[in-house]
Amino acid sequence: MSDVLHHLQTRNSAARLTAPAPTAEELEQMLQAGLRAPDHAWLRPWRFIIIEGERREDFGEVLERCLLQRDPGAHSSAREKARAAPLRAPLLMVVVARLQEHPKVPLSEQRLSAGCAAHAILLAAEALGYAGIWRTGAAAFDPYVGAALGLEPGEEVVSFLYIGTRDGSAKTLPALQTSDFVNRW
Repeated sequence: MSDVLHHLQTRNSAARLTAPAPTAEELEQMLQAGLRAPDHAWLRPWRFIIIEGERREDFGEVLERCLLQRDPGAHSSAREKARAAPLRAPLLMVVVARLQEHPKVPLSEQRLSAGCAAHAILLAAEALGYAGIWRTGAAAFDPYVGAALGLEPGEEVVSFLYIGTRDGSAKTLPALQTSDFVNRW
């Protein structure tokens, strides 16, 4: 168990990612980890959209159009940044919360479950020797992006997971003391 705990305690995001991406078999393992997220009443309040290869460029065009709808006068550098965003990693995964009314499971719990699925996928990527970063930004909450991704009513983007091979060394994170975050009642 000490290897698992060490892995959980040292995981950190990687802003710079490169190829290779996980193989199809490794991606399946990562998704299986996501499917083990806490899921009260077995609602399965999540789904995943994989964007890879040339489709990342297509999604970049969606992000640029989204930017232009929010800011028609966006500078060309902002437009290029939006267009290039999906190219930051060889694999982009959109984690979607599938929200539904339920007498015992509030929508907030369903969103948290989808977030747990996203985190499990990131942990699995690290366990397989890859890295990733969770991003959102304005595009995650934009109806135009949701429509382009084929979101149904009651669905919303929880995260854009960028996954690939860490480019460079892992950043050093400050040590946190649990006593700064824990109270006893």
